[in-house]
Amino acid sequence: MAASTELIVKEIPLGDPELRDFVKFHWQLHKSEPCWTPPLNGDLLGNRLLGLKGLLTPKHPYHRHADVTHFMVWREKTSLGRISAAVNRQYNDFHRTSFGFFGFFEVVPEYQVAKLLLDCARTWISGRGMTIMRGPGEYSNATHERQGILIDGFQYPPTVEMTHSPPYYSQFMEQYGMKKAKDYVAYLVHRDSYQVSPLKRLAQRVNRTANIETRPLIMRKLKEEIRLIVQIYNEAWSQNWGFLPISAEEGDALADSLRLIIDPQLVQFAFINKEPAAVMGIIPDPNYALLPRWRWYGDSDLVRVLRLLRVRRRIPRLRGMFFGIRPRYRNLGIPALMADKIASRILPRHYQECEASLMLDDNEPIIKLVRRFGGRYYKRWRIYDMALK
Repeated sequence: MAASTELIVKEIPLGDPELRDFVKFHWQLHKSEPCWTPPLNGDLLGNRLLGLKGLLTPKHPYHRHADVTHFMVWREKTSLGRISAAVNRQYNDFHRTSFGFFGFFEVVPEYQVAKLLLDCARTWISGRGMTIMRGPGEYSNATHERQGILIDGFQYPPTVEMTHSPPYYSQFMEQYGMKKAKDYVAYLVHRDSYQVSPLKRLAQRVNRTANIETRPLIMRKLKEEIRLIVQIYNEAWSQNWGFLPISAEEGDALADSLRLIIDPQLVQFAFINKEPAAVMGIIPDPNYALLPRWRWYGDSDLVRVLRLLRVRRRIPRLRGMFFGIRPRYRNLGIPALMADKIASRILPRHYQECEASLMLDDNEPIIKLVRRFGGRYYKRWRIYDMALK
C-alpha cells in the first residue's frame, strides 16, 4: 500500500478476491442515480448459473492476450474510486502501436482522487514500455468493447453495452491533461418521426438495379449465424478506428448473451450471388429491464434477470447494434434495402424507438443516412489519449 495525504491506494491483481469490492464500488457511487445501468455483476465476476465467465476473472479469453491490474482508493474505510490498467498485446500487434489502456474508471467528485487513480494507471502502463495511455473503456478500447465517458445526453439511460457517467468525469480528464482521441455519437429514431417514404423509394430503386437477396437470422442456428456476423464484421470494419477482430470464441459468448432477447426478424443478412455481403442487427434493449429499481429487495443478478425474462417480449426500446458491408459490395445501396426490410418488421409491432450507436462522429455517410430517416442526435461519448514519456 501507498498513502497520498489522507488517501490510501491499493493495487488489486487479477484473481484477487477484493475485485468484488472493485465491482461493488460503482453500485455505491451511483446509488439512486435514475439513468445509470450497469452490466450484470456476472458479466464482470462470472456466474456459473447464468453461464457467464466474467471479464474480471482469469478464465475469460481476454486475458490470453493481455496483462491487466486494478487500483482502488480509500479514505480510512470509505472507498472513493477505482481504475484498471491494461496492455492488450493483440491490439498493439494488430495496429503496430504501443498503447496502454485505462478503464473501469469510477470516482467520487474529487479531482485529487481521480488524479491519484490516473497516476497509478499511467505509472503501471509506462513501466511496461507503452508510449500512449488511452481510455477510458473497460480493459481497453477496441470497437466491440464498452467504452468512453459520456459527454452529452446525461438525461437518458444507456442502452445495452453502452456506458453512463457523470459530467465531472470529462472535466477531470481534461484537467489531468488528456486530449480527445475520438468521439462516438448516438442518434435516436422514434417511430413517430421515422421517414418511411424516402427509405421505401431508395429500397425499391436498389431492388431494380442490384441482385440482392436478404433473409433474417435463423434462431435454431444461432451460433452459426453469430459466426457469420463476426466474419462479415471483421472484414467490414477492418479499416475503422479502434478496430480489433472478434474471435470465434468471443462470437460464441455473444451468442449466449443475446439468446434471451434477440428478435431474429430484426437481424438481416444480405447476399449477392449467394455470397454474404452485409449484415444489419437491431436488438431489443435488455437495459430496459435491467435498469436498477433501488427497491428493498435489491438488484441482484437474479432479480434483474427474472425481470428481463418477464418483459423480454414487450421491450419498447431497440439498439442498432451492428452493421457492416464487406468492402467489395459497398456503394450498391444495401443499407437502404436492409433498413427498409427491418423497418417493415418494427413498425407493425410494439417497438417505440431505436438508438443507432456507437457511430464514429466523423462517419458522415452513416450519420447522414440515419438523419435522412428521422434520426436525431442525442448522445456523445469520448475517448482520451495521453502521450507518455
